[in-house]
Amino acid sequence: MEAEPPLYPMAGAAGPQGDEDLLGVPDGPEAPLDELVGAYPNYNEEEEERRYYRRKRLGVLKNVLAASAGGMLTYGVYLGLLQMQLILHYDETYREVKYGNMGLPDIDSKMLMGINVTPIAALLYTPVLIRMAQKYHEYSHYKEQDGQGMKQRPPRGSHAPYLLVFQAIFYSFFHLSFACAQLPMIYFLNHYLYDLNHTLYNVQSCGTNSHGILSGFNKTVLRTLPRSGNLIVVESVLMAVAFLAMLLVLGLCGAAYRPTEEIDLRSVGWGNIFQLPFKHVRDYRLRHLVPFFIYSGFEVLFACTGIALGYGVCSVGLERLAYLLVAYSLGASAASLLGLLGLWLPRPVPLVAGAGVHLLLTFILFFWAPVPRVLQHSWILYVAAALWGVGSALNKTGLSTLLGILYEDKERQDFIFTIYHWWQAVAIFTVYLGSSLHMKAKLAVLLVTLVAAAVSYLRMEQKLRRGVAPRQPRIPRPQHKVRGYRYLEEDNSDESDAEGEHGDGAEEEAPPAGPRPGPEPAGLGRRPCPYEQAQGGDGPEEQ
Repeated sequence: MEAEPPLYPMAGAAGPQGDEDLLGVPDGPEAPLDELVGAYPNYNEEEEERRYYRRKRLGVLKNVLAASAGGMLTYGVYLGLLQMQLILHYDETYREVKYGNMGLPDIDSKMLMGINVTPIAALLYTPVLIRMAQKYHEYSHYKEQDGQGMKQRPPRGSHAPYLLVFQAIFYSFFHLSFACAQLPMIYFLNHYLYDLNHTLYNVQSCGTNSHGILSGFNKTVLRTLPRSGNLIVVESVLMAVAFLAMLLVLGLCGAAYRPTEEIDLRSVGWGNIFQLPFKHVRDYRLRHLVPFFIYSGFEVLFACTGIALGYGVCSVGLERLAYLLVAYSLGASAASLLGLLGLWLPRPVPLVAGAGVHLLLTFILFFWAPVPRVLQHSWILYVAAALWGVGSALNKTGLSTLLGILYEDKERQDFIFTIYHWWQAVAIFTVYLGSSLHMKAKLAVLLVTLVAAAVSYLRMEQKLRRGVAPRQPRIPRPQHKVRGYRYLEEDNSDESDAEGEHGDGAEEEAPPAGPRPGPEPAGLGRRPCPYEQAQGGDGPEEQ
């Protein structure tokens, strides 16, 4: 009886076909080494590269969606808590129970001043979406970069389409924060409010004929005071949502940056850090956009205080405030996607279109005075709030996209967006100082600022078409050798030979193709590798 052939051929033994297999390749000890340890025969390098960069692009989209959702939840919690506390502290009975005789008007004025001054402290802004758009362009055009060389920068403006899409996604989420902020009002606080017949009993004029904020509004707006336990539950839920938003951003967007890509601001000196935002004002592009920065702060506050309070609550009651802000939020969120029209239209169109919508609404509001306690015109208020949201969305999306296109150098973006948000915060504080003005005066200031912003922006676009070169300050070179956020001095033992050869901030080059050299022996100045430690050696100390 013949023995069965082995399942696997034995190494070094001739197979059933002799010394060669069916393909003519020698078997046994004479077999070529490449056939045993070479690359996988079905490996497709181009397909694997395509899959790798597709995973990279999906990672960028994940970061955009996570940052957008996190920003929406965080700002929604902030606005919800702020609105609920303002209504509670407006009620005279609630303040007397909580504070007693502690000077109630003084407490309210200081609280409102703190709320309006807080945005001025937000001077540093990290333009995350711009860097994600630039990375997405690199991952989408990796073949062109391979042909041109990885060290060569992509053409200026090449990332603009991706930046426009990411800004539209972010602001469509962000403007929903105004709707999310109304959930505590709709499902909790509205059950404790008086109706409009009580709160608007002494209100005589609204809209363009009003003076200050809610002149004649009743000082008691709560039928019954909410229990402390219920308030604690609502506020705990809101803080839990904010904590989950923080975990969402940290968990999904933690790898959005590589430390070596960002400028280490500490290494250029703190004096330069505070001077560079003001030095960038030498750039005529930035000077022409300052009126739009100011108007951006004016129009957001006017939506919340002018339209929502001066026209809305003054005529239809406090119980409908939440629904007016929901209409504004949904209109702004939907209109943020209209920014995608910038992919096919000229660059000034979205920004000028938003200014045109606000200009038309401002003229209409200048001549409209709704009658208090009359609900027949309430649909006009919802339409006006939604259309104002459309203009706000085109304004915010257009400005952020424009700054990302004009200033795509990552070392300047922090300073540019600092100037943008600083002027916006100053405008918000100015609105607080002028809250006691007549509504016609507020509308006149808004109208003049809007016209000046549109004219100044179109003047900037005209200069750019003529080819006028902007004047930009020089960014100082880092004073230290930087690897990530560590300082490497000349005599630092952590600096490797490769880092010293490449110089300041240079990236390491890829190793040459071919077989990798074996492990170098442990010597002085080098820690033993895990294999050497397993053999019982402790490195240089043992020798």
